[in-house]
Amino acid sequence: MRREDLYIASNGTGYIGSYRARRRWKERRNKAAKIMAIFLASMLGVVTVSRGAGELARVRLQEDLQEQYLPAGLIRAEKLTIPQELLQPETEELEEEPAMPYGAVPGATWKEAGDLLVVLDPGHGGMDGGCFRDGVLEKHVNMEIARAVESKLKELGYQVRMTRHYDTDRTLEERVEYANKIGADLYVSIHQNDSDVAGVNGMEIWYNGQQAGAESERLASLLQKYVLESTGAKEREIVEENTLYVTRECTMASCLIETGFLSDRKERRNLVDSQYQEQIAQGIANGIELYFHPKTMYLTFDDGPSVENTEKVLDVLKDRGILATFFLIGENVERYPEIARRIAAEGHTIGIHCNQHVYGELYKDVDSYLRDFQEAHRIIKEITGVDAKLFRFPGGSVNTYNKTVHGEIARQLTAQGYIYYDWNASLEDAVKNPREDQLIENAVSSTLGRKSVVMLAHDVIDETASCLDRLLDQFPEYQMEPLTPESEPVQFS
Repeated sequence: MRREDLYIASNGTGYIGSYRARRRWKERRNKAAKIMAIFLASMLGVVTVSRGAGELARVRLQEDLQEQYLPAGLIRAEKLTIPQELLQPETEELEEEPAMPYGAVPGATWKEAGDLLVVLDPGHGGMDGGCFRDGVLEKHVNMEIARAVESKLKELGYQVRMTRHYDTDRTLEERVEYANKIGADLYVSIHQNDSDVAGVNGMEIWYNGQQAGAESERLASLLQKYVLESTGAKEREIVEENTLYVTRECTMASCLIETGFLSDRKERRNLVDSQYQEQIAQGIANGIELYFHPKTMYLTFDDGPSVENTEKVLDVLKDRGILATFFLIGENVERYPEIARRIAAEGHTIGIHCNQHVYGELYKDVDSYLRDFQEAHRIIKEITGVDAKLFRFPGGSVNTYNKTVHGEIARQLTAQGYIYYDWNASLEDAVKNPREDQLIENAVSSTLGRKSVVMLAHDVIDETASCLDRLLDQFPEYQMEPLTPESEPVQFS
């Protein structure tokens, strides 16, 4: 695909069209490849054309391609190597299956029970070469990357279908109809980018915000995160664009990935390198694997409720459909009962933190802790109706204040059926003058890629509430869940 500033798709057959917002897109279908094939083939004797037709092709070729596709002087070259598939493209049926030929039964699928089916779409093909720079055609790069992704996904146990296996023409309608008809669970279209602006490079991903919007956005985020991780490419944008045909018309989660710019010399060298293609493919495969099999994060908030911030936190969680865990302070529940009731009503897990958050008094001895705990339990149950069975030690199960008593406290409360949870990742927001960007960085770095994360945050901190939406964007590989008595505890001791 061709890029001037940015590009989007029209409602028709091309990948791109016009955009009325601040970005302008422009279609660059490689119709000139057809002229090139006829003209150059006639020069080499592959097909016979008249001198007039050859001259017309030469003129059109020069007008259409001299800046976008061909290096200076190439048109005057006497000898050119033409890929055989460009002159004589193979014919190919879309993944013809002996048991269920494509289109044989309207609405039928090939998807086997219990399997996950991914459709990979190597962009362009046949007479549509896509971008062309310094002898490199986009369609070939797309295919090599798609084949590598296909291999890796099959190794992981996925069913994989390709919209083309060879250098063949495919309309956008055919690609999308194919994916929809076979009941695909995921659709990924693979492309390369191009720009007239020197030095432009990096990866961009496009998704449709209307068709499977939240899932498509999550897929795009995963592919971006893991392709960048595997390649070290420059991060560009994840763009929501609702007119791009292939992502607009697919009924499943989908995205279009531009893995790099053929117009950038250094990036072009990478994109035609088989090792770099493998790295791209590994990133795409990793992203798809985590799309279907996410890790788990338990988002937990201590010290609330807070009139200034807890409702902001609840609003973000509600908007995203996320359930979290709130370890409440009894005094604050009495102070803000309606907020505590809202936490319960919206389905979040409620746990006990303490009644009075004064470490010196709380951990003076075992009995003082247990008295405070029972008072907090009573208040929370009376106001919210929740008989909380989860709790969190203020400061964690092992801290400077409770070294001599935490073992006995844990033993007695566990015997009564309570379960305590510490954490293995944190925003580290309980500090003086926290900064939002630093809180996000702390959270991301402290997960350490774990498959199960209990994240500590505080809903009494302004900056935590303010950055929560951006924070959640950093974790597309995690499924957010509330703690339950069945959740495996994370405990310091």
